[in-house]
Amino acid sequence: MANEDKKDFNAMLHKDTDMPKVQIVTDEKTIQKYGGSRMYFAPPVHYDEVMKRIPEGRLTTVGEIRSYFARSNGADFTDPITAGIFVSIAAWASHQRTEDITPYWRTLKAGGELNPKYPGGVEAQKIKLEAEGHVIARKGRTNIKYYVRDFEMSLFPLT
Repeated sequence: MANEDKKDFNAMLHKDTDMPKVQIVTDEKTIQKYGGSRMYFAPPVHYDEVMKRIPEGRLTTVGEIRSYFARSNGADFTDPITAGIFVSIAAWASHQRTEDITPYWRTLKAGGELNPKYPGGVEAQKIKLEAEGHVIARKGRTNIKYYVRDFEMSLFPLT
């Protein structure tokens, strides 16, 4: 996202949308890729609510949240594009608030990767995660990425 300091992410978080909803997908490649035709769309505020449930020292991933929404709403999968966008909106909305903070830094990308789109980028997320006892590993030579080592051991079950 660009111009984060000029956007009202809390307004985006609570914007009235036509979600939640289930949409039937007819594209065969999509059905094959995700294992079904029922795609669930959750509004941004629902991502924020789930992210707030992750306690200190524990983690989740965007994929775990997506799976939780699909299971809980009788869908085969959730839209991956809106999920990534809505997790970022929740993070930036929290960053703009002085209270009711969402611990967005505990929500990782696939494979335990830190999210460069969060406020302060991976460096800020790294500091917050290390303060909670997680070990961060750096991978790559030119395209450097950061991951929580053994993140699976700290996943918080979403039920």
